[in-house]
Amino acid sequence: MGETLLLITLITLVVLTIRRARPVILDNHVTINRPGKYHIILAPQLNRAQTFIEQIAKPYLLLHPPQADLNTQYYEIRDPIVYAKGASVYLLAVTLRDGMLYFQAVNPQLLPNEADNHIKTLREFAGNEMAKHPLTEPADKKWAEKLRGLVDTTAGQMKITVKEMSAADQ
Repeated sequence: MGETLLLITLITLVVLTIRRARPVILDNHVTINRPGKYHIILAPQLNRAQTFIEQIAKPYLLLHPPQADLNTQYYEIRDPIVYAKGASVYLLAVTLRDGMLYFQAVNPQLLPNEADNHIKTLREFAGNEMAKHPLTEPADKKWAEKLRGLVDTTAGQMKITVKEMSAADQ
């Protein structure tokens, strides 16, 4: 009797351990808002990108960025722990408005013709949110470089590949 109870307990523990080890992948947008610090919107199935994004935001905010604005920076992220609907990359937009960081992560879209590309997909997704926060007072370009540097540094520390997408990629 005691052996049967012990066996059932062990099997239950093994099953619970295995169930917890599977990553949870969400099918809805995730919005994370830290008032006065940052605002993150993650497309479905990109909730695991939160760690990378927060690792960018924390040191940037410690630099006490100006209460000014930066143009949006666009990135293609290749992160082995983030699953983007079967794609090997996801797209990230980073913007500073009034000293607050805005991040939008989106899955890449299938490109039906050569006129479409990843930056167009990302600009549409990010543009919907950033329309609520128009560019007013541009910050010094050194702040854009600091943000870009933090993205690269954080990616290197986390073994993530980052490719900046520019207007030339359009």
